[in-house]
Amino acid sequence: MTPGAFHFDRFRLDPADRRLCRGEAPVELNARYLDALALLVREQGKLVSKERFLEEVWQGVPVTDEALTQCIKTLRKQLGDDAARPRFIETVPKHGYRFIAPVEWVEGGVAAGSAPARETTRAFIQLGLAGMLGGGAAGAIGGLLYSFVSAWEPAAPGGAASLVLVLVCITTLIGLLGGAGVGFGIAAARFARGRLGQWSVLGGALGGLIVGGAVKLIGLDAFNLLFGQTPGNITGAPEGALLGGAVGLGVWLAARGGASFRRSVALAALAGAVAGVLIHLLGGRLMAGSLALLAEQFPNSRLRLDAMGRLFGEDGFGPISQMVTGGLEGALFGACVVGAMLLAQRRLG
Repeated sequence: MTPGAFHFDRFRLDPADRRLCRGEAPVELNARYLDALALLVREQGKLVSKERFLEEVWQGVPVTDEALTQCIKTLRKQLGDDAARPRFIETVPKHGYRFIAPVEWVEGGVAAGSAPARETTRAFIQLGLAGMLGGGAAGAIGGLLYSFVSAWEPAAPGGAASLVLVLVCITTLIGLLGGAGVGFGIAAARFARGRLGQWSVLGGALGGLIVGGAVKLIGLDAFNLLFGQTPGNITGAPEGALLGGAVGLGVWLAARGGASFRRSVALAALAGAVAGVLIHLLGGRLMAGSLALLAEQFPNSRLRLDAMGRLFGEDGFGPISQMVTGGLEGALFGACVVGAMLLAQRRLG
């Protein structure tokens, strides 16, 4: 076959390089699924029987019909297709499948059909902004929870509404910044060459590292300038890197298995929760731990999280409380960031 690539919609399939891309972003498919897609695309508009799939893709290896069904299901998932209203792969009941999208073969693999640079930039910006909004949502939810806990403390009478407003604004801002770092880092990984898993983890970790370090540096300088003292070891670069890398790992795990939206969000939440617990075990702090540190440093403030500690039988906001809240924060951040990015990716097709 002459060197080149098939182009359809925003996708480019290069059989020789064994690579499927959406715009400039690689789409992960295992070898057999890539062969199945190549067969469908080559026979665009024609019925490809189940027997032909078994002969040319599985090459005579005995498999059940379920294997082919799962293959087509995964292809549709990666292409953003819908079996009920197919744009790419049409099912011909009891016979096989047909590729129905227009296909263009371009020698050399370069064509107007490949996504232009502005489409790549647009996708990058939208995914990054979605991650930022997801982080902001996680921060707002956490801020509401911790402000209500603090407002119920007997030592913090009056001004409950002000406390809620201020705390939610602070945690939302920090969530937005953290979500932006991790979201844009993971979005950048989609356009990197190589395996998505490596780059999504690295991109999320690097984004979290940069934003976490910057927030801590600015925060400590601001406290020192305004109050003449700093709250000490609040959350920063190491915590941001670990949590961001965990969210990137959740993205990769979801993409690798072709998971549904709910399962993808659950995987990201689980990865974030594990990271939140590890951060505490390694001596770090996330939002609740940092707020508790601020309350200790400024005893006259109305900020108190002792009620949270009493839920776990502790006198004050102790290590168990920090570990549990760290896991909850990590899970919430991971779920919100990845959920928002998946919704944005659906809009991008």
